[in-house]
Amino acid sequence: MVAIDNLSEGHRAAVPPQIPFYQADFGDPAALDDIFRRHPIDAVMHFAGEALVEQSMKAPSPFYVSNVARGIFLLDSMLRHRIRNLIFASTCAVYGEPHIVPIPEDHPKSPINPYGKSKLAFEDILADYRKYAGLHYVSLRYFNVAGASPHRGEARRQETHLIPLILQAIQSSAPHVSVFGDDYPTPDGTAIRDYVHVLDIAEAHLRALKDIDRLSGSTFNVGTGAGHSIRQVIDAVRRVTGSNIAEKVSPRRPGDPAELVASGEKLRLELNWQPAHSSLDEIIASAWTWKQSHPNGYLDGPQAAANPLIASSR
Repeated sequence: MVAIDNLSEGHRAAVPPQIPFYQADFGDPAALDDIFRRHPIDAVMHFAGEALVEQSMKAPSPFYVSNVARGIFLLDSMLRHRIRNLIFASTCAVYGEPHIVPIPEDHPKSPINPYGKSKLAFEDILADYRKYAGLHYVSLRYFNVAGASPHRGEARRQETHLIPLILQAIQSSAPHVSVFGDDYPTPDGTAIRDYVHVLDIAEAHLRALKDIDRLSGSTFNVGTGAGHSIRQVIDAVRRVTGSNIAEKVSPRRPGDPAELVASGEKLRLELNWQPAHSSLDEIIASAWTWKQSHPNGYLDGPQAAANPLIASSR
């Protein structure tokens, strides 16, 4: 196993020290060629790219450069070194405002932000590479990834995810947590999302990779089929942590759909995948435990020196 990351958002300390790590960009063909020559790599799990929906509405160019153009550089480097197996981290943002909830994989694709558009464009590119170059790939459309393992959690430089934002507010004794929009067409007016524990996401990747020959060209939703509103999540965080954090309603963020909940039937039927850790309370409890033991994120632990020859996708 080899990890590659330019560390613009990721942390060297998040990678186990025994794993070869290269600090490089996945859009740098020379760096990728060097890494692929050094290691007998059979498959790539591609997590890299730009992912902030709100930022994509303000400045879409970096999203198309990173999520499309650099992804093509990665594919071409893989093919030069006869690596033809890829697991791609896609997103439920490809659906836009859904007409059916839970959302099946064959739902029409009408993304409403450049982030979703860039991910959908790359899915189409993967299908082309499968036809002309024999690429074996599986796309996993994440819904809301959350939670932590005992040793690794969420610690972004610019945090935008709901659960870590609430926990951060509690930890810093902030007066409130922001609710972006309470006028959505949902029961309590706040947006509804499907939260999936990161350990369940990881298991889906392993199962997809194991059966990639059979599944090549397939796309799967990775979600639980259960939606929770923003206010329901805040209430659950209060319950798990014992905090009485207040909420403050702010305007909607542009590009946010009202409701995104997965139909996970395809993943269950074809890969026998079931979410094992994705109850809302377990997700929050795991994130809170990690946050309490790592109040400064990965800066709390020893920072392993990065091998200057290595790179990892975030």
